[in-house]
Amino acid sequence: MASSKIPSSKKNAFATILEIAEEKHAIDLANPMSNLTCPDKLIDLVSKNMRLGNNDYSPAEGVESLRKEIINLFNQQNNTSFQAETDITITAGPAQAMTTSISTFVKEGDEVIIFEPVQESYTPFIELNGGRPIFVNLKMPDFRIDWEEVKKLVTSKTRMIIINNPQNPIGRIFSDTDIDQLKRMTNGTKLVILSNEVFDNIVFDEQKFRSLASVPELASKSLIVSSFGHVFNITGWGIGYIIGPEKLMSEFRKIQQFQGFSVNTPAQFALAEFLGEGQDFKAICESYHKKRDLLVSLLKESNFEILPTHSTYYQMLDYSKISDENDLDFAVRLVRDYGVATVPFSAFQHEKTKNQLIRVCFAKPDALLIEAGNKLKSVPVREG
Repeated sequence: MASSKIPSSKKNAFATILEIAEEKHAIDLANPMSNLTCPDKLIDLVSKNMRLGNNDYSPAEGVESLRKEIINLFNQQNNTSFQAETDITITAGPAQAMTTSISTFVKEGDEVIIFEPVQESYTPFIELNGGRPIFVNLKMPDFRIDWEEVKKLVTSKTRMIIINNPQNPIGRIFSDTDIDQLKRMTNGTKLVILSNEVFDNIVFDEQKFRSLASVPELASKSLIVSSFGHVFNITGWGIGYIIGPEKLMSEFRKIQQFQGFSVNTPAQFALAEFLGEGQDFKAICESYHKKRDLLVSLLKESNFEILPTHSTYYQMLDYSKISDENDLDFAVRLVRDYGVATVPFSAFQHEKTKNQLIRVCFAKPDALLIEAGNKLKSVPVREG
């Protein structure tokens, strides 16, 4: 039997929880997907484009009409001037955009700086391409970035910095200070910045989100990954996009033509038409804001400490007043004893920590949030 190319890869805490949740028929606040419906008009447009015969392979860079609609919207939102012909590629979801970017720019011996907590898919692709992940843990209690620490980790081998802004699972948004520090640190370097910005349209509490593309000094070296999956509840469609300067995008497309090749053609045409009609992103954001506030109001009388979240559709909960169990054991007990599935914080870290945190997803119908909130509210402080 051939040896594994990623021997460190194994079933993670997230998979363990979902397995038990299915067995126990638990309320699923763990799965990072919305239980909400996508707009009827969008479904109708997909059907329309299937009937029109838009069912063949799409161009490797994506359907032209969709690229134009996204670029126009992106340029309006960020005061940029990217071109649909050269600066954007449609991908099979944001994860594929991220991993293809890593494959494009990371070579044997390169180092890649990653801020934790982070999605688990990045590290294996860095290693598969011969690179070495360099982890930076955000500082508790407010998940602050220690930029002095980051600067010390940048070496002649550093090829890429991976950013998640707004950050899953903690809902943290890069501040002006963070952006300024990143700008200073990368000035004059050949580093590539890969920025996952999929929650850019879901921002709460009058916080201001700034894409790295809106900062000229960073735009020239950044690839921006995003998607409409979260705002239109179509994460399962497998459509994302990546935007960046032509010098980076041309290299990305060399790999995309083999690794991604063609993305869901009728859905691309449908999404282009849907965006062309104009969409109220502010109203969509407000709907998620209300769901977050509903869950928080239910848990205010619980034994959980509610950590601030200013973006995403996830909420972090601190259970340290309830139990001294590690996060996986606690999450397993919540599923088995209370019928609510959550994600232990360790699923987003490469090493075990003592953080007693769990993540819940509030992109759910209100009735389900109320039922889950009442169950979590009943979790007592564990004696002994």
